[in-house]
This record gives sequence, structure tokens and C-alpha cells, in this order.
Amino acid sequence: MCGIVGILGKADVAGQLVDALKRLEYRGYDSAGVATLIDGGLVSRRAEGKLRNLEAKLEQSPLAGTSGIGHTRWATHGAPSVRNAHPHATTRVAVVHNGIIENFLELRAEVEARGCRLESDTDTEVVAHLITLDLQAGKTPREAVAATLHRLKGAFSFAILFAGEDDLMIGARRGSPLAVGHGDGEMYLGSDAIALAPFTDRITYLEEGDWAVLTRRGVEIFDENDRPVERRETATSAAATLVDKGNFRHFMAKEIHEQPEVLGHTLSRYLDLTQSKTVLPKGAEFDFASCERLVISACGTAYYAGLIGKYWFETIARLPVDIDIASEFRYREVPVKAGDLALFVSQSGETADTLASLRYCKAQGMKIGAVVNVPESTIAREADFVFPTIAGREIGVASTKAFVCQLAVLASLAVHAGRVRGTISDEREAELVRMLAEIPAYAVKALRHEVEVEQLAQPLSKSQHVLYLGRGTSFPLAMEGALKLKEISYIHAEGYAAGELKHGPIALIDETMPVVIVAPYDGVFEKTVSNMQEVAARGGRIILITDQRGAEESGLQAWKTIVLPDVPAFIAPIVHAIPVQLLAYHTAVFMGTDVDQPRNLAKSVTVE
Repeated sequence: MCGIVGILGKADVAGQLVDALKRLEYRGYDSAGVATLIDGGLVSRRAEGKLRNLEAKLEQSPLAGTSGIGHTRWATHGAPSVRNAHPHATTRVAVVHNGIIENFLELRAEVEARGCRLESDTDTEVVAHLITLDLQAGKTPREAVAATLHRLKGAFSFAILFAGEDDLMIGARRGSPLAVGHGDGEMYLGSDAIALAPFTDRITYLEEGDWAVLTRRGVEIFDENDRPVERRETATSAAATLVDKGNFRHFMAKEIHEQPEVLGHTLSRYLDLTQSKTVLPKGAEFDFASCERLVISACGTAYYAGLIGKYWFETIARLPVDIDIASEFRYREVPVKAGDLALFVSQSGETADTLASLRYCKAQGMKIGAVVNVPESTIAREADFVFPTIAGREIGVASTKAFVCQLAVLASLAVHAGRVRGTISDEREAELVRMLAEIPAYAVKALRHEVEVEQLAQPLSKSQHVLYLGRGTSFPLAMEGALKLKEISYIHAEGYAAGELKHGPIALIDETMPVVIVAPYDGVFEKTVSNMQEVAARGGRIILITDQRGAEESGLQAWKTIVLPDVPAFIAPIVHAIPVQLLAYHTAVFMGTDVDQPRNLAKSVTVE
């Protein structure tokens, strides 16, 4: 979950390390730190909280050195504090780490029994001491790192510096991403290519189990069995400039407003408007006609996108879909069929549970598809078929534009599957393609309701609990709306299938309970209205998100009704996602929370 960077440079690197960490702060912002070599000795600066606190410390106490490592942390072992901030070091070794060492308690007891004094609560510090003990026993840095890696259980990536070794850095990865950057007399390590973009566009991605020895002359890479291997150097397309907020107060607001544009970019990859047909990206031409069952797995917001996709695949393509949260799927030993498609949805392409589920399905002989926003990510590289979302870099931790682009891709794939499976006619495909092509224009219209939504923020912020309801594809959207509100405003919210109201949640309804009902006029609208009447009868404060016909047909006086343009039911969840996002955003802004970096969360969940 954390971000790591390392530089073997020509000039002092502390400033470069901080600049690179700014690109990785979405991975964690509980604390940050850097370490460099000065006259052969390891010197560090660490600070609790966001990266600006580390910058302030470096301004007060600058750090020289042409070799260094840096880290921005999302806390796993140990509370956010200076003592738990990375790098963790002994007199001979400094380490930054992304991941979790599962057997660290056993290893901690061992190194303490051997006389080591640990100063933090982290699992990472144990690694520094293990390597140091091997160095004291006469091993070289390479030998010491190799021996330590074989003793570790869990998921990790490391960047390691050694006292007295100005031209040496070692990196390693297992279950957590790490990239090597190639420069002119300089070398780099980073959690992803984005961190290294200001320095180089020549990247080598370490594969699972790899570890790498960097000097300013180049890199040697070894596999998990310590055998030398060759890994391909590629040119990265990661942007070389930091994304800014433009005229918006928060990245989340900017990303919500970018949705019409990025939806257009994404749909252009999947629609041939001249032929009114769906197309698959080059290299991703999976034959849905041969597929008997589709497996979808994802986490968080991506999982809700997958749930909506399930409705589309089953109703349009008549393709049965099994979907599960990746953190559950990976441990269930799910029976799957070789040759069928397993589809994994992830914004970052590095989500640990999703990646583990992918590897399980791959081992069972399934074909692997990836709906990802980062084409250079691990999930994308390990998939057989990559279905990209063209959302651009998403900075806000709460996913918005990546979510709607995931929906656009899944909808397009469902239509394509329907055509090749013969469950829809060419004429029906053309009709659905026209609907998809209209989504960006509908998104523009939906954004025009922002002021109406913003007016709800103040009264909603006074609530302790909020209930979201929906049916059909609006049910997963209700769960996504509740998640968004929880993530950034810290108000407790739950999303339910509207038909489940009488099976328990109705007990919560009183005159203080806001109930957000997502109800476009569709085939289940009348049923949803019945549930609205049940809420109204008990004094619940209804916020109805619907379209013009739905507003006219509901027959109820809601506390507030957001009336979107009439849209076809097929694309309604994509358009209705926008007011759902805006509601969470403006409530959080009114409450004064950190919208872009909410507490306890990180953008890319690369540990369990």
C-alpha cells in the first residue's frame, strides 16, 4: 500500500526523492521519510503525516547525498508516527518497504534474542536487522539480501541502501509492484513508473519473486531462486508532469467533472460508430461464444462495477456470471472451468487480493481478462486480454472517473458478447451502441445538477446514518453511493436492494433517517416506488435520484428530488453515478474532511 523510491544519482537526491514521493502519495500518507548516504554513513529524515511535513523538516535540516531511498506510508504494522515511519535502519542497512511480512513476530523474536534492539512497531525493521546480522557474519550485501528474502513470508517490495556502498542499491518484489528505471549514469527504483517519470522513460518491471542489484552502470536481476534472468526494458508512457487540480478545490471534484471526456475516450476504444458495432481492443479478441460462464472478481468500487456488469452480461449476452469480492474469492477454492473467461476489475492494476485471485484462475487454466486503468500494471501484464479504461490518472482516493469508465467497458463487452453469442440481433446491437455513444452527452447534463446536489450537503452532514436503496443495476449503485459517503464524509451509510427493505432495514426508518433512492424509470420502477411509500409512511426523508418520467410517475413528495434527463435504462447506472458521487463529495466538503486523502485509506491496496 505504501510508495517507495530509490535513486543512485549524480547530485544530491533528497529533493528528487521528495518529488517522486509526491507522485506516490496516493499510495499512503500516514508518514514519510528519506535516507541518503553521507560520507558512507546512513542519514535519514522522517515525519508523521503528509509529505509536506517531511518537506518542512528537510527545509529546516537539509540532507545531502547522491544515493538515497524514500517512502510514503499507509500504516499496517504500527500506528502512524515518526518512530514507525520508513526508512528503517541499522548502522549498516536502511530499508523502505511496501507490503506485509506475515512471519515478522517470529523473526522479531529471533533478532531480539540475537541482541538486536528494535525501535519501531513495524514488520519492516526486522528486515533491516536480518540483513545486518548476515553482513556481520561476513556475507556480502547480495548474499545477505538473498538469504533474508528466502526467510520472509508475505507480500513485499523493498529498496535497500548499505552503509559504505555509495554505488549500490538492491530492490526486491513478491506480490507488490516494483520498477527499475534506467538513466544516463543514474539508476532508479519505484513502486510504479509514475514515480520515475521525471527521471526516465526507460523502465524494467520486476516480475514476481525477482530481486535486483543496481549500480550506476546498470542492473542485474535475479529470480526467486537467485538465478540471473533477463527482463525486458520498455518505454513507459507515464506522464512526466504532476497532475494539478486546475480550477477545482479538490482532485475528486476535477475527476468528477472529467467524466464526460474520459467516458468518450474509453468508449472510442470499444465502439465502431460507422458500423454501429462494438469492437475489442487489439490483442484482446476473446471469443465470448466459446465461454460457458464468466467469473468476475474485484474489490471495493471496482466490485460494484462488476456487479452492474453481471446484470448486463446475463440480460444481454445470456452469459451466466459468478462474481465475488476478491478477498473472499482467493480463499474459497472456487470450482472453475478451463477455457472460460475470468475478468478482473481494478483501477490501479495492483490490488493484492484481485491479483491473487487472477493467479488462482490462471493456474486453473482459465483465460484472464483485465479491466484496468494502468496498462503497465501487474494485473495488465499477467492478463491474456487487457480491456483498458482510458480514465487518465486518478488522484482522489475515492474512485469516480475510473468507476464510470469501468462501467463503460463492461457495458461494451456485454453488448459485444451478446452479438457473438447470438443473443441479440445486429439491429439491437446498433441500438445499444447508439445508447453507449450518447453517454458523454448525458454525463454533461447530469453535471448541471451539481448546485441542487450541493444544497443537500448541509442537512445531510447532520445525519449519523444514511440508507441507500435501489433495484436492478441501481442496487450496486446504491452500495457504491453508500461507500462513497462513508469513505470521504465518515458518515455511516449502507446500500440495500430496495426489495430487502422489509427484511430488516425498515426498522431503521424514522423522521431523522435520510434515505437516498436511486430509481431511474425502468422495468422495476413501480416496485421501487412501493418501497418509497414504505419509507414515506414511516417519516423517512427521501432523496430521490430519478429522471423526468420517474419524477412524474412516483406520486410521492420526496424531501428532495434530483431529476436527471430521461436516459435508456441500459446506461442509467453510468449517468446516475454522477449525482451519487456529487452528493458524497459536497457533504464531505461541508464537513471539512480531507476529501482527496480520507483517513485510513490509500488509493492502491497492494496488501491484504
